[in-house]
Amino acid sequence: MKLVRTFVRLALLGTFGAFWLLAGVYLYLAPDLPDVETLRDVRLQTPMRVYTRDGELIGQFGEQKRSPIAFEEIPEQFVQALLAAEDDSFFRHHGIDFMALGRAVSELVLTGEKGSGGSTLTMQVARNYFLTLDQTFMRKFNEILLAIEIERALSKREIFELYVNRMFLGHRAYGFDAAAQVYYGKSLAELELPQFALLAGVPKAPSTRNPLTNPTIARERRDWILGRMQQLGYITPAEYRSAAASPVIATHHGARLTFDAPYAAEMVRQEMLQRYGLAAYNDGYSVYTTIDSRLQGVAQNAVNNGLALYDRRHGYRGPERKLDFSDEDREAQWLATLENTPTIAGQIPAVVTELLETSVLLLLADGSSVELGWDQGLKQARPYRNENLRGPAPKLPGDVLQVGDLVRVRYDAEGIPQLGQIPAAQAALVSMNPDNGALLSVVGGTGFALSKFNRATQAKRQPGSNFKPFVYSAALESGLTAATIINDAPVVFEDQSLEDLWRPENDAGKFYGPTRMRWALTKSRNLVSIRILQRIGVAAMLDYVARFGFDADEFPHDLSLALGSHAMTPMEIASAYAVLANGGFKVEPYLIERIDNLAGEEVFQARPPTACRSCAEDMEPALEEGELSIEEILASDENPHAPRIMDPRVNFIIDSILKDVITRGTGTKALVLKRNDLAGKTGTTNGPMDAWFSGYSPDVITTAWVGFDEYTPLGKREFGGTAALPIWIDFMREALDGLPERKRPLPPGLARVRIDPTSGLLAVPGQKDAIFEYFREEHVPQEQAAQEGPGSGNKGTEDLIRDIF
Repeated sequence: MKLVRTFVRLALLGTFGAFWLLAGVYLYLAPDLPDVETLRDVRLQTPMRVYTRDGELIGQFGEQKRSPIAFEEIPEQFVQALLAAEDDSFFRHHGIDFMALGRAVSELVLTGEKGSGGSTLTMQVARNYFLTLDQTFMRKFNEILLAIEIERALSKREIFELYVNRMFLGHRAYGFDAAAQVYYGKSLAELELPQFALLAGVPKAPSTRNPLTNPTIARERRDWILGRMQQLGYITPAEYRSAAASPVIATHHGARLTFDAPYAAEMVRQEMLQRYGLAAYNDGYSVYTTIDSRLQGVAQNAVNNGLALYDRRHGYRGPERKLDFSDEDREAQWLATLENTPTIAGQIPAVVTELLETSVLLLLADGSSVELGWDQGLKQARPYRNENLRGPAPKLPGDVLQVGDLVRVRYDAEGIPQLGQIPAAQAALVSMNPDNGALLSVVGGTGFALSKFNRATQAKRQPGSNFKPFVYSAALESGLTAATIINDAPVVFEDQSLEDLWRPENDAGKFYGPTRMRWALTKSRNLVSIRILQRIGVAAMLDYVARFGFDADEFPHDLSLALGSHAMTPMEIASAYAVLANGGFKVEPYLIERIDNLAGEEVFQARPPTACRSCAEDMEPALEEGELSIEEILASDENPHAPRIMDPRVNFIIDSILKDVITRGTGTKALVLKRNDLAGKTGTTNGPMDAWFSGYSPDVITTAWVGFDEYTPLGKREFGGTAALPIWIDFMREALDGLPERKRPLPPGLARVRIDPTSGLLAVPGQKDAIFEYFREEHVPQEQAAQEGPGSGNKGTEDLIRDIF
């Protein structure tokens, strides 16, 4: 009896001692504990997501892959799997599971090794949000105290939600929804029981026991969790057997983009980095762009198809690789190679497995076979010799391909496979709304996986004749007219800035004598453009084109500018053409329409300066007289007015000439679109190295460029009208679908008079070959063309040329 009393006394003393020890530890640690209330406003590092204007995800950027979800979005069966794996009494305890903690301590004392974990989910939340991972008793005490405080401050649902969204789960995935995307390419809600159990087992050792790094151990852990779920009554024996029998199907998945627009997404990333610094990657911004997903897809297809047609004109360069594998397992090795070979520009990788009499059999990455017939690109596969020469046409499939060749296949519009190849040439396309500069489509090249160089914004290439409309606009502003006669004749310049004698020619090498300016631009006469620039002066032209956003300080100060010798990006050209399309207003291209923060609150909304065609007449006098500054005009409306930089009459005349380019000039292929409101200009540089077409309707302006990154020639039969214009046509056909034609109204102060097509002067009464021309009222010809006949005073060609120039 005395022994019992002694034991009781010792037990009481021990209990009181433990109590006072714990109280002392609490009083010692409590002042330094973090405020658990901050968990209510915790900011998880969440990647930036980039969307098209219609909500398609085109980019995700951030070091940590994370997709925070609310408790209501967590599947019930996953909740059960996590409870079975980590803390089945979570919804019953108050932050500490004393039974589990005692069991863990006893195992440590008896075996000297850490056995079952004693940490509850709440304790893990405390550790992951506030503490380090150091294995010390002091940290464990802090963890216990914080868990108690967290349970007092937050509901069980809130604690569970914090756990689900915070845990590191391997391969840069933070949170279970992000892990579901990384390992399965799906959201957490789309998974099934085997995947739930596998993910629930990852937190125990995320770097070494995830299903990619160690699938065997991950499966063992999964099956143990499934067994626990059965023991706890969460699943039936049949469900356990079915789930345990399923294989581990995890593979690595990148961000689950719903639409492919990599160049636009990268442009957004760069702009967001400038706006917010590194916070752009972690603060969970949602960026909505001006990109139209339908038109972006059309643009990419137009570029791919245009380059495929160019390739076909120049010959087949042969298989991409020749695979030499042993006969025993060659198909497996071929499949492994195909799985690691990306599809580029719609060109799907395939391996030739068999040659038939008039066809070949191909193996695709998914294990399926495709038969490629003689008329499906084999017959047309004449070998490439150089940009101007192809070899003889093949007679048999073996003349083109051999077994083991890694080739490319692309599907045509009817879904029929065709022999293809990754284009050697490159292309870019920029399309925007001319009234405010909103980018509708941006294609910076073909094959972002091969090259992230954005040719739409970074490639500075000579535009050639694509620049001529701005030279002619400067000439019209200076007082010349569309009827002014300029001599198209050979000329030699001794220009010191060109460092040599310069003998410019027209594309065909011909000269056409006295030519009206309208016809010269319609037919892209080089000599006329040079003489126009010589007449108005290089300095005056540079001052004028600076209005369009060109950096005139970078331009060479010589007459080669008339032929577009200064290198520019497609984005710069498209921006300048927007002025021609919108009636003469300077707009800036922009890509970001709206930015929302992680809470869904709008933090930025674009307010682009917008062309106000209806109020142009009200704005023009203010700008001319200096009564209002541009800043005041821009601030006068919710969407500020874009400043006018062109006389509306000059803009109208240039537009009418560029419409002639479509109807009877170098852009007549565009007549296939059967519209009367299209205008544009081709461009081809020496070599030819670059092919351009820029054109527009009142609603859409688009620039297309084709060339080689290495600045090698495209081929002597390639021009803006053959290489770039087909891409432009394919895109505009869809971009303008459903949009009605719009006729541009005649601006005040513009006259339309009958003129003599030879002299550009007023037509005589009854003249049969007279044509109509537009003039600014102050520049209407006052002189009438001389009538033919004796004594009429009609000058000979030589006298006419001397007087004109």
